[in-house]
Order: sequence, then structure tokens, then C-alpha cells
Amino acid sequence: MERVFVYIDGFNLYFGMMEAGYDKSRWLNVAQLAQNLLKPTQEIVAVKYFTSRVSNNPNKQKRQTIYLEALETQGVEIIYGHYQSNSIECNRCGHIWMDQKEKMTDVNIATHLIVDAYQDRYDMAMLISGDSDLVPPIKAVHSLFKQKRVFVSFPPKRHNQTVAVAAKGSQTIGRKSLADSQLPATITKSDGYVLARPVEWN
Repeated sequence: MERVFVYIDGFNLYFGMMEAGYDKSRWLNVAQLAQNLLKPTQEIVAVKYFTSRVSNNPNKQKRQTIYLEALETQGVEIIYGHYQSNSIECNRCGHIWMDQKEKMTDVNIATHLIVDAYQDRYDMAMLISGDSDLVPPIKAVHSLFKQKRVFVSFPPKRHNQTVAVAAKGSQTIGRKSLADSQLPATITKSDGYVLARPVEWN
């Protein structure tokens, strides 16, 4: 069996789904999604989900926390980046506001891709992202570890030809794969706490 590590760019996947109008698929079991994308000759060894904690919006923070805890019950490892705040000034009116950008996700994915390859933890890395910043680490894995490959599963609306050329195989995740990979409406954690799908996601 071909050993597979799955690396998921959480926000790239989320915003691709939203842009495609798949907002009913937000309660997504990414471990099941990855399993549904595999061939019979492959087996998942680990699923890593890369994201950052949202801030300045308590309702979004609560929904994200519930979702990330639900993913952890499925054996998904969460790796966090962070948001960086920058002040932006309007040249016309002088108004200043704060803008937040997610930082470190691509660097974290790149680091894990290469370190896991070095430690011989996978035969194939399945990357769920369309971020072209990940082309250099994809090429590095192929150059340094000739027997390993990076396969890309593009989120909806996130196909990137540069990434596809660098990868050794690619596909685009469709609506059916997302619909067939949903978490149960409620999940009971090991401590008895019940996680419920946010009503806004129904």
C-alpha cells in the first residue's frame, strides 16, 4: 500500500468552497474527504489541517472552534499560523482601518512536507490547496526524494496551472466529494461534550 500524508490548506479550501457556492458543505469531514479521494492501493497515515484562529468576530470564532474540535475527533492534526494586523489608510479621505492577513500557513505546509519526506513518513503527499507559494516545496520534495511524489487535489475554484505542472498528478475536488464527506450533525467528544453543527451552516 502507498502511504499517504494529507496536507490541507484550510482557508484555501474554505474560500474556494464559498466562491463556488458550496456553503452547505462547510461541516466538512476533511479526513473522510481525503479517504474518498484515494485509490484502493493507498492508505492514509496522517491528515494535517493548516489554519489560523479568526479574531475580532466572536460568532465566527465560536463556529471555528466547534469545527476544529470536531476535526480533532476524526484524528486530524491542526497546525496553526496566525493573523497579522496592518493599518491601511485611504489616500482620498485619510480614513484608517485595520486589515488582517493570515500568515505562516504556506511556510508551515512547506516545512511539514519536507520534514515528513526526510523522515520517510509518506510515499505520496496529497496537498489540498491551489496556492502557488507551495510550488518551491513541491519541487524540493521531487528533487531531493526521487521515490516520493506530491499529488494536488485542488479545492473548488482554486485550480492553478503552475501548481499542477509542479505536482505529480492533480485533480479538482467536486461538489459530490464534498457532499459525501460531511460530519454527523452532532459529535460526542471523549469527555462527553457534544459538538453540534452551527445552525448557520445548515
